[in-house]
Amino acid sequence: MVCAVSALVVGLLSPADTSQEAWGLAAALGYGCAALVAARSSAPWAPAPAVVAVVGAVVVPLVYLTVISKEQMEVGVVERAADLLFASGTPYHPTPHVVRDFNPYLPGMALFGIPHMLFGESPFTSARLWFLVGFLAAVAGAIRVLTNGRETDAGRVSTPRGVTGRTGVLWLIACPVVALPLTIGGVDPPVIGLMCLALAFTQRGDAGRAGLALGAAATLKWTAWPAIPVLVAVLAVRGGQRTAAKCAAGTVGIAVLAVLPSALADTGAFYRNVVLYPLGLGPTASSAQSPLLGHLITVLVPHGKAVTMALIVLSAAGVGLSLLIRPPRSAVSGADRLALGLTLAIVLSPATRIGYAIYPIILLTWPRFAAALSAGVLGKQSHGTGRRLTSGRDGAYQPVGFLSYRSPWPAVHPPSAATTAAPSRSPLITCQRLACVSERALACNARTTEGC
Repeated sequence: MVCAVSALVVGLLSPADTSQEAWGLAAALGYGCAALVAARSSAPWAPAPAVVAVVGAVVVPLVYLTVISKEQMEVGVVERAADLLFASGTPYHPTPHVVRDFNPYLPGMALFGIPHMLFGESPFTSARLWFLVGFLAAVAGAIRVLTNGRETDAGRVSTPRGVTGRTGVLWLIACPVVALPLTIGGVDPPVIGLMCLALAFTQRGDAGRAGLALGAAATLKWTAWPAIPVLVAVLAVRGGQRTAAKCAAGTVGIAVLAVLPSALADTGAFYRNVVLYPLGLGPTASSAQSPLLGHLITVLVPHGKAVTMALIVLSAAGVGLSLLIRPPRSAVSGADRLALGLTLAIVLSPATRIGYAIYPIILLTWPRFAAALSAGVLGKQSHGTGRRLTSGRDGAYQPVGFLSYRSPWPAVHPPSAATTAAPSRSPLITCQRLACVSERALACNARTTEGC
């Protein structure tokens, strides 16, 4: 019901005849139907209301907006970026004047516009559709990583509350901060999807693939870059400096290879589009004008832009210092630290959108679900092999002696009750008892032989 009210507010407060208005009014009805189904369900996170919410808040509005050819401006920006990339070697307009001329995204985002460039205007070549495909592929990959690469486990293994991997993905898609950009063509879902994939690899201890996934996200948008020091700090604590360096090398290497050629091809265009315009420091005002603290400081305080930049630098320095003083020890705590840093940046930025809330909200919820699902997978493996689970130093559960999964983090085995409660005995008493047991066994064996 909270989602229905939120969607209705979006629909009523959005400008008339926009994709946001159409989504809000349609999604409010879909969330209302899902609330009725959830009220009749015995489980709190059942799959049935999640399916209804996805259909009502994503599928129906997406089909409707596609039919009437209404989409967010970012879709056209990305499609034009692909045209420019193949025509001039850089996805940025050299002399942008109006808002539609600017491309505030990194060069990797232009890949989502390639189908439109190759095959022309079509519902199947729209960048909006490929944003959705990229997000779903990243999240599906994350679930596959968490379930040890077995697709069948995604529908069987569940968290302690009974939520399977597939049901968790449905609830993630149904979340309003995800459903809205997926429907109208926002660019943030594939970025946060790749960040979720990187966190899943971090949860499983695969530093190399975590770096590759995060590097792919870092080629799309600046919002993925703050995750680099956070994940490196997590992996340094859990796996050592070599593990952290492996992740950092993969991430920075991919990002630099993708960004540097476009930046060198036309440095001025890159600086105007990717640095000045997103921060609201260029001559053309950004379309992101949500009334958050940074925007209000810029409007109401003298030299407001300089003040907001100083506050952003101080907040980034504070979060970075916390990584050195008290580094996060798990993917969950690392995601919490990253959510804090991004929230401060979103609130203090002079040009921002409330829609950027997709980052802190997903970062605060998804890693907890991932950790619970990973524990469910290990619990199922332990139950099937008769092995017991012990708690690792990062709080995750590991099966002792289980051969098909070897955790990269050393497990800390708590002392058993028998070990802690039993008093120490001298070697002489122990040897006497062993001798007594051996004599009894030999006598029993002799009687058995005589009986035969």
